[in-house]
Amino acid sequence: MENQAGTENKKKVVAVVGGGLVGALNACFFAKRGFEVEVFETREDIRTARTVKGRSINLALSHRGRQALKNVGMEEKIVSKGIPMHARMIHSLSGKQSPIPYGKKGQFILSVDRANLNKELLTEAETYTNTKLNFDHKLQDWSSESGLMTFTRSDGSRKQVQADLIVGCDGAFSAIRKQFLRRSRFNYSQTYIPHGYMELTMPPVNGEFAMKPNYLHIWPRNTFMMIALPNLDKTFTCTLFMPFEEFEKITTGEEVLEFFQKCFPDAIPLIGAEALRRDYFRLPAQAMVSVKCSPYHIGDKCVLMGDAAHAVVPFYGQGMNAGFEDCIVFDEIMDQFNEDFSAVLPEYTRVRVPDDHAIADLAMYNYVEMRAHVNSRWFLFRKYVDNLLHVLMPKTIVPLYTMVTFTRTRYHETVERWQWQNKVINRGLLFGAAGAVAGGSYLLIKNPPDINQLVLRGEQIWSRIVALKKS
Repeated sequence: MENQAGTENKKKVVAVVGGGLVGALNACFFAKRGFEVEVFETREDIRTARTVKGRSINLALSHRGRQALKNVGMEEKIVSKGIPMHARMIHSLSGKQSPIPYGKKGQFILSVDRANLNKELLTEAETYTNTKLNFDHKLQDWSSESGLMTFTRSDGSRKQVQADLIVGCDGAFSAIRKQFLRRSRFNYSQTYIPHGYMELTMPPVNGEFAMKPNYLHIWPRNTFMMIALPNLDKTFTCTLFMPFEEFEKITTGEEVLEFFQKCFPDAIPLIGAEALRRDYFRLPAQAMVSVKCSPYHIGDKCVLMGDAAHAVVPFYGQGMNAGFEDCIVFDEIMDQFNEDFSAVLPEYTRVRVPDDHAIADLAMYNYVEMRAHVNSRWFLFRKYVDNLLHVLMPKTIVPLYTMVTFTRTRYHETVERWQWQNKVINRGLLFGAAGAVAGGSYLLIKNPPDINQLVLRGEQIWSRIVALKKS
């Protein structure tokens, strides 16, 4: 059954450049409002392609992304094809596994398949009679004054399209954004991190998952790490994040096994020694880039969204969620300014730039947390303290991860609040320690405690509080 699009603004044409996740979702948002929507994608239609080229890092869908999908009636369909992950599962060198919950009981993020999600969104966009999908269309040129665009196809033919609004959703290396770079007072930066990523597959064992499926598994090794996310076919997609120079040191199958034996011994029997020898060299390690720019618009004719505006490294699981939230924020501003592009576009830049810059910075920070901090007993103790205070004062103290992942609190506000909370909590812990020193200085001088003992004591107190709460 086709979606019913409104009649208002039927004659206005919105051209969405890029048929990836954010472009396809945007097409739904604009079509729902009644605009004539044309989507232009350089690649062939991934729904009929034999092989799907492009990134395949598994996606973690959380609240922000779900809210955007909900607005176009897609949440339930996508959630039903995702696998809930309630916690991080930390794998130590010895093979011990320790869970760190993401939030309160019942809170989880979803492991979803990128290609399937993209296909579902394209199919949904096509259900609107006022939407047309154009594949094998590569943008050659466009005008910010007239809205005229020129596309070429693989057979050499050309096509020109006139649009009232051009929406650039064409990724981190956006062709739309190139024209922004020629303009005065456009700020742009890109940063490649020194780490690359490589994907490996962990097959099922006797038809079942090789590890517990409802977790995001992490092997933190301080300067690098491996993660694993579950898939519907009972496999895990394992992603090894490591400095390029470390990848390049490994040149033979035996060296691969030696490296895994040293750093991830429990993963070898699960992935398979032969598969490791083979798959490690199948594709070279891929680069990761962080992009920031401002403003996101030119006049009332063009706006950037998703990776074209703010590519982020994948360590907070917010790249897709931030891109999807772009769509819903733009939609809310469209309501606020009655779809007047001359007012909507500058307001979108004003509202969204500080938030996207904040999540880009948080994603960089979270890589250090995932690969190193989770090994620290002090970090785990602080997690206990933060969670305890959140239980006691749910409106005053909210853990950073909870704000980012399970609310739509603006990203830049979550950073400000997190920094304030850290000062308050650290000061409280300091005063508490000072009080203990003042009350028992003689004993402390005679028998100074070990930090591990303090952390252990904190964990014991926390366990008792949890037990009391349950009773």
